[in-house]
Amino acid sequence: MEKQKYNDLKLGERGAIISIIAYTILSTLKLISGYLSDSSALKADGLNNTTDIIASIAILVGLRLSQKPPDKDHGYGHWKSETIASMVASFIMLAVGIQVLNEAVTSMFQGGKESPDIGAAYVGVFSAFVMYFVYRYNKKLAEKINSKAVMAAAKDNISDAWVSVGTAIGIFGSQFNMPWLDTLTAIIVGLLICKTAWDIFKSASHELSDGFDVVKIKLYREVIQEVYGVVSIKEIKGRNYGNNEVIDVIITVDSSLNIGKAHDISSQVEKVLINKHEVYDVHVHVEPE
Repeated sequence: MEKQKYNDLKLGERGAIISIIAYTILSTLKLISGYLSDSSALKADGLNNTTDIIASIAILVGLRLSQKPPDKDHGYGHWKSETIASMVASFIMLAVGIQVLNEAVTSMFQGGKESPDIGAAYVGVFSAFVMYFVYRYNKKLAEKINSKAVMAAAKDNISDAWVSVGTAIGIFGSQFNMPWLDTLTAIIVGLLICKTAWDIFKSASHELSDGFDVVKIKLYREVIQEVYGVVSIKEIKGRNYGNNEVIDVIITVDSSLNIGKAHDISSQVEKVLINKHEVYDVHVHVEPE
């Protein structure tokens, strides 16, 4: 199972690499077109994609570091490396988001802005189509290898596709004597970048502080309770190492059972969670009822 986990991490690198290539091409195209057409919205969208390059690189680095086996000072392995990389990426994205907002608001108060060239809108439409297909690939890959990091990348891909659609709409709309609509779209893009940064930071900090999904804890409690021989569950906790779940549980069994029987029950608890629910590791402590 552990070998398969490492193989999945290796496979997940493909999604990050494809995202990096797509974002590099699109950000270059958008920034050049944005400056040539004087479109605040397209420039903001281009800067958004530069943060996506950084985020994708962080995911790639995290995936590669996570593949390192346990060593003398990392007894549990390096699984959390991709989570740390995601948090670093969130800070960079937030900085760019604030920069986009600052430039858009400054542009709005300067006034005298003319409508951007309509060609910028077609760049936005093209970008939306490209990111949609990248999203489809990464979503399929994430489901295949059960990777939270690659799925997060896929969600970022589809949000970028929608941002590009919004950019195109803003530019098209600005052609009807409403040049301020382009600037307004840039502000919305800036806010979306900041929100994405916050969502990534919130998820990463929750995991790094050993937060765990309470719905899953409830599910695992019910599953363990159904194992033959388990009288009650005194305590159950969970934590994540990257995409791997680790469960610690204290169960009680009939006090008249010998050590061998009690051990068999704890082994069955481990098997159920690992084989049926793909939990990476289970630590079971047995106490007499």
